[in-house]
Order: sequence, then structure tokens, then C-alpha cells
Amino acid sequence: MSLTSVVIAAKSKHTATVLWLHGLGDSGAGWSFLGEELSGLLPHVKWIFPNAPVKPISWNGGMRMPGWFDIYGIDDESIKREDEQGMLSSVASVNAIIRNEVDNGIPANRIVVGGFSQGCVLSLLTGLTSEYKFAGIVGCSGWLGLSSKFPAMAADANKKTPILLCHGDADPVVNPKYGQQTAEKLQSLGYDITRKTYRGLTHSASPEEIRDIADYLQKQVPSI
Repeated sequence: MSLTSVVIAAKSKHTATVLWLHGLGDSGAGWSFLGEELSGLLPHVKWIFPNAPVKPISWNGGMRMPGWFDIYGIDDESIKREDEQGMLSSVASVNAIIRNEVDNGIPANRIVVGGFSQGCVLSLLTGLTSEYKFAGIVGCSGWLGLSSKFPAMAADANKKTPILLCHGDADPVVNPKYGQQTAEKLQSLGYDITRKTYRGLTHSASPEEIRDIADYLQKQVPSI
């Protein structure tokens, strides 16, 4: 499925792209503040905020809302009932955006894939299964989907790519333990993981977290 996106153009010569994936029920516009806030620090970066397709969500009583995949809940039992087809379909849609960036002259090693909540699930799945070697992968307030299929479904391209995982320790939606388990699983498989936790932060972003993301991006996709 072809996705629509909110795009914030680079302020100077475009030499890197950040693709950021929103959470359940949100839209690309809901995270466009990130690009607006950081464009002064990263004027060479183009920001792409795709919009998830609208689909029935079981956790929402089957009502339709923007979502990257169906979800039954976020507890120890529900999180094991995974919409693998929905996840992989969304990964394919995101890969089409990445392919378009590469075709237009931005090498994959100048592209960062990131996301929040459901978008974190998708950014990790996209980054870890892609044949493209990315500059970085960021996951905020989420978890590793299809984790039982790793390392079998992982590609080698991003085995050494620095991965930033962020999570508030007071998140009432996605329990921070799922972020911790994700970090531990990926570290056990040899991935380069930096995990940041934020005291008192609920299921949202904070100025401290955005500073950490900015620092990471300045390191991974510096101006050239």
C-alpha cells in the first residue's frame, strides 16, 4: 500500500533523511514537531512522517483508526497475539519510501528510521530486516514485534548499526519492561544498543528525550 506522508524539506542541501513513524491512532502531523524543532540543528535533513493506513483495531473494539498493524492489547498475553501480516505489510510500505529516497540520491547510510509506540515496533522491524545499511534506528516507547522470529528473520546489514531505544519509566500504555526486554534481546544477539529511560515520563516524548534524539542524529547523520 502506498502511504501519504507529511514532509519537512531540508533547509539547506539535502544530504540525509529521517523517516519517523507515529503511534496508534495518530498521524504523521502528530510528530511533525520533531522535524520543525530539530531542523535548525540538522538543516541538511529531510523529514518524512508517513501516515498509517486506517484499519479495524481489535483493542479498540474493532473500530477503524490509523494503525500500522492490528493489536489486541499491550499486556503479557495480548502482546503475544501478533498481526504478523499487518506488520510485514507496513514494513513493505515503509521500504517503498526508503527505496524512493535511495533512488533519488540519498544513500541508505544517510537514512535514519525511527518511531514511537507502534511506530517503534515498525522502525525496529524495518531496520533489522532491511538489506539497506542505515545510518541509525530509533525506537521510542515500544517493543520488538515478532521477537520470537529473531535472529532468524534478521538481515545482516544493520547488525552493527547504532540503535537508540528510549522509554519513560512511568509509561502506563507500553510497560517499560517491554522496552527493557527488547534491549536485552537485541544486545544478546550482538546489536549495538543504547537505552535511555526518563524518570516520570508517561507514554509521550519529553524535552530530554528529544535532546537525546538530536544528539544521536547529529552523530549518525552529521552535515557533509
